[in-house]
Amino acid sequence: MSLLALISLLLLADPAHARSLAAPTTSNAEMTRLYNEDQSDREPDEIDWDKVTARDEQRRLATRALLTAGALHTAEDYEHAAFIFQHGSKADDYLLAHTLAMVAVGKGDKSSLWIASATLDRYLMMIGKPQVYGTQFRGSMGQEPYDRNLVSDALRSELGVPALARQAEQLEALRAARAAAVKP
Repeated sequence: MSLLALISLLLLADPAHARSLAAPTTSNAEMTRLYNEDQSDREPDEIDWDKVTARDEQRRLATRALLTAGALHTAEDYEHAAFIFQHGSKADDYLLAHTLAMVAVGKGDKSSLWIASATLDRYLMMIGKPQVYGTQFRGSMGQEPYDRNLVSDALRSELGVPALARQAEQLEALRAARAAAVKP
């Protein structure tokens, strides 16, 4: 066997190298469609949450099938899948969403740092722990439970998360908008 053939064989025997050779560079069209539908469901002023929740479940099932089939390859695919699972209903949905977002970051999509932060906050709150970044707002209840001291504003900035002062402004604006909507 020639040296060139041996080196080629060794390179192809490395699973990570083999995957990088075979991985498509375009995003999965089905994953993009599911993501676009997910986002469209959240655009109207009046949202029928019963219908959206049922469609969210169907999108999670379809996304899980794509994951199982190994059909997701790009950072965008994984970011889109993270958003689908962020709209889940169980702690495991949010933990999977966080993992998917981290894969997107690992594939070079720095903008996915925000969804990685948001999904971790959502997961923590679902298991009865305080969020640490402040990405989750719960109506008039605010952001609680929230450990504002664990993560600095400098670290929040690195993750694309607003500083504490900006979060307070966002919360006040949210409360004002809700109060205005309730007035007769």
